[in-house]
Amino acid sequence: MLISIAVLLFWLDASVSKAGSEGLFLMPLLLFFALGTAFDFASLLKNSGRPIALRPALIATAIVTLSPTIPLYWPLFGQTYPADCPLGRLGWIVVGSIAAVFWILLGEMRVYGSGTESSGESTESATTESGTIQRTSAAVFVSMYVGLPMALLVALRSLHSGSWGLAALITMVAVTKSADSGAYFVGKLIGKHKLIPRLSPGKTWEGLIGGVIAATIVAFVCLTWLIPSAEAATVSGLARPIWGALLLGPALALAGLLGDLAESLVKRDCGAKDSGTLLPGLGGVWDVTDSLIAAVMPAYLCFAAGVGG
Repeated sequence: MLISIAVLLFWLDASVSKAGSEGLFLMPLLLFFALGTAFDFASLLKNSGRPIALRPALIATAIVTLSPTIPLYWPLFGQTYPADCPLGRLGWIVVGSIAAVFWILLGEMRVYGSGTESSGESTESATTESGTIQRTSAAVFVSMYVGLPMALLVALRSLHSGSWGLAALITMVAVTKSADSGAYFVGKLIGKHKLIPRLSPGKTWEGLIGGVIAATIVAFVCLTWLIPSAEAATVSGLARPIWGALLLGPALALAGLLGDLAESLVKRDCGAKDSGTLLPGLGGVWDVTDSLIAAVMPAYLCFAAGVGG
């Protein structure tokens, strides 16, 4: 069902998006993964005895995630987003992040001294003053850890015009996930030297090399046949698929590994095997987004620097 919905939303985004508002059709899918990941992360913390205000953390995550979509609404009203706006487009992410922090603080102010704390689902008796800093810190960290990369996905979709950003987004996901798959299968077949057994006993150096190779091959394929500007005859430098792949593939493979290990670090410290159960057969939503969260920043920088044209 989720795959069918995702395909439909990608098709709508590519086919019927209004010029200047590309990406809005993908927002329901993005919110699902953003809020699902934040819910998994916050639940791990809460179930391990660490205080966190769940509902404010989820709302803050949504605020940060949706903040870069603000410029996309201008064309819906027949206007053009002002080119001389001091915030530009990425500046809205800063505004959203600040708003999210103070939203969390406002929630703590509301219950401070009342003898109750916000649990996100119910109101529990507690000495509120003793957990304010811990709850605030945890909620801010969760919302920023999830919201900022998800917001950058919106920015990646908005790069250039038309379907270019969508192709770049699909390329980023394909390259990152191919690194995950390549590392898994190569590690299973020939992996002998453990990479970091304290966090992830199954990962090996051989698997890492296999993941980098797989990511580089998929990056070359995507940059050659998927990115629209790759068809131009006069591309040079990083716009050439071979050079772009040699940069994009290893960068996303290594970043994705970092994201995977970051999730493993949290799960180990919380004493949990899976991040959640929202996706039957796959575990939690965070088990799907862990590598993407870390890979989106290098992907955005690579594409902004000229990879793909």
